Amino acid sequence: MKNIFLGVLILYTLSACSEKKPIVQTVTAPSLPVININSTSALTISEYPASIQGAVNVEIRPQISGNLEKVFVDEGVFVNKGQALFKINDLPFRAQLNSAIASLHAAESASINAQLEVDKLSPLVQNKVVSEYQLKTAQANYKTALANIAQAKAMVSTAEINLGYTLIKAPVSGFIGRLPKKQGSLVSSADVEALTQLSDVHEVHVYFSLGESDFIAFKSQYEGFSISDKIKNLPPVSLILPDSSVYSEKGRIDMIDGQFDKNTGAITLRATFPNAKGLLRSGNTGKVNLSVQHENALLIPQEATIEIQDKLFVFTVDKSNKVTKQPITIAGKSGTNYLVKEGIKDGNRIVFKGFENLQEGTIIAPENTDKEVAKN
Repeated sequence: MKNIFLGVLILYTLSACSEKKPIVQTVTAPSLPVININSTSALTISEYPASIQGAVNVEIRPQISGNLEKVFVDEGVFVNKGQALFKINDLPFRAQLNSAIASLHAAESASINAQLEVDKLSPLVQNKVVSEYQLKTAQANYKTALANIAQAKAMVSTAEINLGYTLIKAPVSGFIGRLPKKQGSLVSSADVEALTQLSDVHEVHVYFSLGESDFIAFKSQYEGFSISDKIKNLPPVSLILPDSSVYSEKGRIDMIDGQFDKNTGAITLRATFPNAKGLLRSGNTGKVNLSVQHENALLIPQEATIEIQDKLFVFTVDKSNKVTKQPITIAGKSGTNYLVKEGIKDGNRIVFKGFENLQEGTIIAPENTDKEVAKN
């Protein structure tokens, strides 16, 4: 028993005196591609919601009251300037014209009689057969007769004008809008609703708005002392249609509003686009693509960013290769790149790919990449 106890004691002592070597786990830094950010020139494209109107939009309204006798056109058709559109019953206006003509003839007859009276009395006054008072009265009656002729002629002209208003013609060439009034309707110049609208769309005006900061940046890009000088140097603009397609023709900005809208804080610009094929109509909407040149801009690939709760972030890499999640503010897009307004500086490094599961403060092994930020 003593020998057994002694053996156990020796084994316990040897076990206690032996040193346990710690297990060391080596953590390898992740190897990720990194790109350098350098300032460069860039062309950004900004989109602005726009409304489209024809070069001329005319409300067709009756000048007189009456029954709509005929409608010569259909909704949506193209009409030429001077083409007949509507006919109002003209019988009452022909009667007015005939009455005015009859009044004119009566006035002319009265004038002849007054002239005869003056001619009759003139020699009698010279021979002192009648008094001069009678001659002056006859002369006054003659002048009154002449005035009545002028008044009757004016009534005839008015009646002719009103008769002409019974046939409504197109003041310009363009497309007819809806026709709320049908044949047989009673129409009047006091009607709230027009007979129709006529749009001349051989070219269209596209209206869009810029905020104050955008407008200041916009003005600073182009040469010229005045707004009119700058408009002459503006580049053509593109129109994006509601189906995201690009309208085939380029437009030019030809008007900048004289003041900002006090409610929206924006100023309205107008671009004019040719529309020979009639593809665009009044009331269309779209977006205007406006290009702006930036010097000393910081561009980063869109794929090098991550979006969290409507905010964009990049992972910057410091000198010790530690990464930091950095929020950025963008000023626009240039191709597949973002133009950075705030958040990073010239000379910074950012992680290009593989940052989906990257933690803040992680040390990485940067890989040089040949990725080059593309310029437009």
